Amino acid sequence: MPSTDRTPLLRRMFDAAVASAQPALCLPPHLPPPPKGRTIVIGAGKASAAMARALEDHWSGPLEGLVVTRYGYDVPCQRIEIVQAAHPVPDAAGLQAAQRIRQLVTGLTADDLVIALISGGGSSLLVAPGEGLTLADKQAVNTALLHSGASISEMNCVRRHLSSLKGGRLAAVCHPAQVLTLLISDVPGDDPIDIASGPTVADPTTCTDALAIVDRYRIAVPPAVRSLLESGVGETVKPGDPRLAGIQTRMITAPQIALEAAAQVAREAGITPYILGDSLESEARDLGKAMAGIARQVAVHGQPFTTPCVLLSGGETTVTLRGTGRGGRNVEFLLSLAVALNGLPGVYAMAGDTDGVDGAEEIAGAVLTPSTLARAWALGTNPRSSLDNNDAHSFFQALGDSVVTGPTLTNVNDFRAILIEG
Repeated sequence: MPSTDRTPLLRRMFDAAVASAQPALCLPPHLPPPPKGRTIVIGAGKASAAMARALEDHWSGPLEGLVVTRYGYDVPCQRIEIVQAAHPVPDAAGLQAAQRIRQLVTGLTADDLVIALISGGGSSLLVAPGEGLTLADKQAVNTALLHSGASISEMNCVRRHLSSLKGGRLAAVCHPAQVLTLLISDVPGDDPIDIASGPTVADPTTCTDALAIVDRYRIAVPPAVRSLLESGVGETVKPGDPRLAGIQTRMITAPQIALEAAAQVAREAGITPYILGDSLESEARDLGKAMAGIARQVAVHGQPFTTPCVLLSGGETTVTLRGTGRGGRNVEFLLSLAVALNGLPGVYAMAGDTDGVDGAEEIAGAVLTPSTLARAWALGTNPRSSLDNNDAHSFFQALGDSVVTGPTLTNVNDFRAILIEG
């Protein structure tokens, strides 16, 4: 095993990725001048409270509003109220916050400005059941989607059509006020409709599309949910709707920017970075196995890259829960990578969610070293059995290799780095 422990460098790269996406850094350049009328701030997502604070710090005129963020992700504000609610499965606090946000933007004029602060996590935090649905219905569907193996785009398509605010409906309520949406992307491809299920942007997908996803993944849904989708009552606001004519949407940071920040840290350490993509998707374990094949080719044959180098990627994988473990797509990716590498010398890796939460755990991710499997076996832990049981969090915690950040107050999706020494 190489004498240099590369895990501190990997952690510095992850920290740089997170730091580059902090709202205090990336939000102020996108703020408009104050309007003639009122300025109302609304928002939802894991970064929304930090975004609200950055806006307050750089706004000179009158300001009021409410944003909802995940429990533990609140940031003190003076003029914008911060409400906390549950993620990834919504709760009554999120429902109440959504109702209050709707009330805030009802009855505005063309002289008023609504600034919508939207980031990942907003789908569950801005919960507003569609016609005939209850909070319990939304909770059941969200839980089933999270376990189904559906992509984030597919999950958000379903969520949009079961909501009374997502899929452009919130912007429609704001009409005729001006609406500026500031986005922090946590989705592959950075499509605004998939960030928090697009509450302020037009939606080209349909109830038929949502129903096809439910059926494709054999998701058991409450009767009222199927009825809403089959009837078309849950249809969203479509492109060309005049209520959305004056909407402005700006992406203030995204996964690619975070990966570039990490790449710079690698260069400064004398390691050549290669960004393989900011939107890699698939089952976490499948991507782990594929990336192990690439890492082995680099380590053994110097192809397609020479060493030392680090392979960076972002995006959002999925985990189809088959076992009884604690899940976590980043740690499942990492454990699959470890099993496939089988202790290959000179290969280190880290995978983590930039919001600090991998799955439902208050753990961002974990690190992998060439000795990971040997140390696990010494503890009596079977790596492949842990992977089969979707229990990678327990696996890495037992080794002391979990990465715990606490709330990062931002969210630009998953971070993956594989460092290969010469």
